[in-house]
Amino acid sequence: MSERKVRVRFAPSPTGALHIGGVRTALYNYLFARQHGGDLIFRIEDTDSNRFVPGAEEYIIESFKWLGIKFDEGVSFGGNYGPYRQSERRDIYKKYVQQLLDAGKAYIAFDTPEELDAKRSEVPNFQYDASTRMGMRNSLALPKEEVDALIAEGKQYVVRFLIEPNEEVHVHDIIRGEVVVNSSVLDDKVLYKSADELPTYHLANIVDDHLMEVSHVIRGEEWLPSAPLHVLLYRAFGWADTMPEFAHLPLLLKPDGNGKLSKRDGDRLGFPVFPLEWHDPKTGDVSSGYREAGYLPEAVINFLALLGWNPGNNQEIMSLDELVQLFDLSHCSKAGAKFDYKKGTWFNHEYILSKPDAELAELFKPVLVANGVDASAYSDAYLATVVSLVKARVNFVKELWEQSRFFFQAPSSYAEKDVKKRWKEDTPQLMTELMEVLRGIEDFSSKAAEEIVIGWITEKQYHMGNVMNAFRLAVVGECKGPHMFDITELLGKEETLARVEKAIQTL
Repeated sequence: MSERKVRVRFAPSPTGALHIGGVRTALYNYLFARQHGGDLIFRIEDTDSNRFVPGAEEYIIESFKWLGIKFDEGVSFGGNYGPYRQSERRDIYKKYVQQLLDAGKAYIAFDTPEELDAKRSEVPNFQYDASTRMGMRNSLALPKEEVDALIAEGKQYVVRFLIEPNEEVHVHDIIRGEVVVNSSVLDDKVLYKSADELPTYHLANIVDDHLMEVSHVIRGEEWLPSAPLHVLLYRAFGWADTMPEFAHLPLLLKPDGNGKLSKRDGDRLGFPVFPLEWHDPKTGDVSSGYREAGYLPEAVINFLALLGWNPGNNQEIMSLDELVQLFDLSHCSKAGAKFDYKKGTWFNHEYILSKPDAELAELFKPVLVANGVDASAYSDAYLATVVSLVKARVNFVKELWEQSRFFFQAPSSYAEKDVKKRWKEDTPQLMTELMEVLRGIEDFSSKAAEEIVIGWITEKQYHMGNVMNAFRLAVVGECKGPHMFDITELLGKEETLARVEKAIQTL
């Protein structure tokens, strides 16, 4: 670790929904910043005006709010290094483009897209570089007067970075170690386009990281090929001493087969790849989100943290604070991480189990309302008890309804297979006797009622399974659910008797 203050950034492009891989990148930046007492910057990279999607920026901010990932400065958060939206920094970039041109580290090129396409079809593996640049239409190959005249005429141009061939470029990566690339494999990348007076990602990114005093660049593996170019740009500006340290994170891979995780994989296998539901303003398509699918934000965070990183022990359940304590970039894997979405479901189940019942009951209220139940008709204590009895059986809050509906609605029908198996000729007589026993119970609490009923069954030498399964069928409507006397304690004596009586009449 260098002595300078840790400052990291997450810099998405507002081109659509935030992919879950981007969420993981932001999370790792957050953990690293918090662990080192540093700052996390939120920057918007919107220099590609053609790909801008309305609503995307707000969606990204809302996603992090839901997940509990807090930024220290940036778009919508304020700070001393703004503006943090690249489209608002045009004049800043122009100054640095000019600096490179004046120093002979960059040049102006007038080649049209058609001319470049023609070159590509004519020259196999064409690359705009030291071996081809003098045969192209640019300020290195054309006389100065002609260049000035073309600019004066308003001809569109780009500014390209001049890369010297055959130089070894060293990139030190915290995760991958020393990466060495020969500069001859790099092309003279476009840094600026006169058409929209905006820089490309490569220039804007370097200038912003430098001016915002970013100390570490933690980003996806897909940016690794551009790292040597960024190292050369830092040198060209004379900023080698303040170059950030790089860490390129492993890709998130498909749950099955090869290749990186895509939205199609989620659609195909039935899991979200976006944090929140996304409504595409261009196509009208709606994509599922973790929030709407019923995942708890802390479960998503825990699940994502372990995709490509491990704490060096066997611990799996970790709060955000614990993750901050344990996070170490050197424990990130170099290989891609398979996106085991079933593990995500497991995490959600574990977090539901550990959540206080009162908190889960609050989350359950909208589910009750959606199923036609007036949640306000039940006390918070009642709802919390219901939740405590069935939460071990669910992976999502919305599944609580299926497991507990009988606490709110008496059965209107009875499971056919259970009726066939459990409701015999002598059952009505047994249930009538049971009702007498239940009526006589003063203390209807679970333990007390159970002792009396079991005592009666034993004394009469009835078959335990026959009585108890028919009892459950009458009260619940099917042979499932938590402990029978926990159910009757909550429903109370009157409701329990009414349900048994109805079953005798109906069945």
